[in-house]
Amino acid sequence: MSTLDGTSVIFDLDGTLVDSEPNYFEAGRHTLAAYGIDFTWADHEQYVGISIQETIVLWKERYGLTASFDELLTAKNRRYLELARASTRVYPEMRAFVELLADEDVPMAVASGSSAEAIEAILTGTGLADRLKTAVSAAEVARGKPAPDVFLEAARRLGADPADCVVLEDAAPGAAAAHAAGMRCVAIPYVAAQADDPAFATAGLLVRGGQAAFTARMAYDWLVRSA
Repeated sequence: MSTLDGTSVIFDLDGTLVDSEPNYFEAGRHTLAAYGIDFTWADHEQYVGISIQETIVLWKERYGLTASFDELLTAKNRRYLELARASTRVYPEMRAFVELLADEDVPMAVASGSSAEAIEAILTGTGLADRLKTAVSAAEVARGKPAPDVFLEAARRLGADPADCVVLEDAAPGAAAAHAAGMRCVAIPYVAAQADDPAFATAGLLVRGGQAAFTARMAYDWLVRSA
């Protein structure tokens, strides 16, 4: 019997499993440039961990955009998918962690603020689809992170009790969502300056150094100790 028997693991996608934030930034910059808006990386960091739908709503408020929600969403999704299909990098230690869990038949899922189409494109293009066959988009639930809906739906599809689930997250809203879902959390902040966000204090394991400090063995050993 596996030492992780009874444990299920749910991964956030963007900034956690894969380094897709540069693609999201470029998609946002490209979309907003059409309306005369100079969108910087510092601007983009404010939306890390927020679903694409909520990002569009906030854009409309912040920039006074008259374009419709659907128009902006379609434009950003189109550009993002072009970039995602061309090049999305999996964090090496995250891939190693997925393989460690797969070797022990640990149930795994992806729960992301990205669209279902984007999730499928990335998992297929990176070769992770064979390992991560359960995926939930925030578009499939009532509320995005920091609400717990997307994680609870992932647990439901895995047939797992939320208390037996561990979430890997890079953003404060995701850590807050995991806590609200009653799940343990391994937090790997994508934006180092946000490591002191109160939401990260709820994580069972906080890797302050982000992906540069994360290792598959570290996460695996923590799972074993906390199982």
